[in-house]
Amino acid sequence: MGDLDFMQAALDEARLAAEAGEVPIGAAVVREGEIVGRGQNRVLRDVDPTAHAEIVALRAAAAALENYRLQGCTLFVTLEPCAMCAGAMIHARLDRLVFAAADPKAGAVGSVLTVLNHPQLNHHMVVEQGILGDEAGELLRSFFRERRSS
Repeated sequence: MGDLDFMQAALDEARLAAEAGEVPIGAAVVREGEIVGRGQNRVLRDVDPTAHAEIVALRAAAAALENYRLQGCTLFVTLEPCAMCAGAMIHARLDRLVFAAADPKAGAVGSVLTVLNHPQLNHHMVVEQGILGDEAGELLRSFFRERRSS
């Protein structure tokens, strides 16, 4: 499996979140070519402001690997992470982040803030963006379009 497949897995999680009435964002943590954690937004279902897709996926991966340090792992997520999620990714010591669509309202990987790879931080990771960005963006737009018309 490659990056496209892993981002498709994150998009599948985003679709499941939308079906549950959550903002459609999904994530997958990958290590050595295998998904070790999946997540989707669960803020409403869990009544938890920290239950973003990235946090859910990081928690699942840490439990599966029995280690909160996720060195050697890549996080695939359908939307640019917020400041909270970017901070968690730094603490987890991820090697790499791949996100689909930029978030011009709350993105913390360069769109609004630059939390990842700040020169004063002691951990940096490879960041790539754009894989399936159009699909992820359209999923979000259609979700909010539908909500506004309801």
